[in-house]
Amino acid sequence: MSQATKRKHVVKEVLGEYVNPTGNQQIVKVVGSRGNNLHEAVTAQGSTFLVSMPPKFRKNIWIKRGDYVIVDPIAEGEKVKAEISVILYKDHIQHLQTLQLWPDGFVEQPAPQEPPARPPPAPQEPPARPPPARRAGGEVKDEQDDEGNGGSSDSSEEEDDSDLFVNTNRPDCHYSESEESEEEDDSEKDTAEERTEARS
Repeated sequence: MSQATKRKHVVKEVLGEYVNPTGNQQIVKVVGSRGNNLHEAVTAQGSTFLVSMPPKFRKNIWIKRGDYVIVDPIAEGEKVKAEISVILYKDHIQHLQTLQLWPDGFVEQPAPQEPPARPPPAPQEPPARPPPARRAGGEVKDEQDDEGNGGSSDSSEEEDDSDLFVNTNRPDCHYSESEESEEEDDSEKDTAEERTEARS
């Protein structure tokens, strides 16, 4: 079987099946990776031990800190005490919670909501349009006639960029031209013009 076919079947098995822990299997939370396909896990009671990733999952499925797995215990293990049999994803966890098979030690208590430090800002109303100006002859002059853009108002020209993604990897720089630089540019243009006139 090719590597791609093997990966396809392993991913289908992991994502598709809803498995309940049986007999001596238990649900543990991955605390960290120790390398060499070993992961440190903690039980609902708080005991910590190493679990190993079976060869069928290696280089096909990855787990990270905070993921939940179902493990089979290894009786003769001194350091590595279990082997991962099932990796649990969000929908698997919800399935186990509905069946009430989820350990009480892993039930997340909702954090008590603190009152906001300041009240949320009031929604801003669009600026009121001034009354239409009157043209000579008594007809009403509408702003849309002057703009020629099919009825867009002033508020659409001032776009609100607050919902755009801000790239935090770039420094926030604001560039502004000073009056001194404009004066220097003007003086450079004047001297250049004087040079061309002197040549002619």
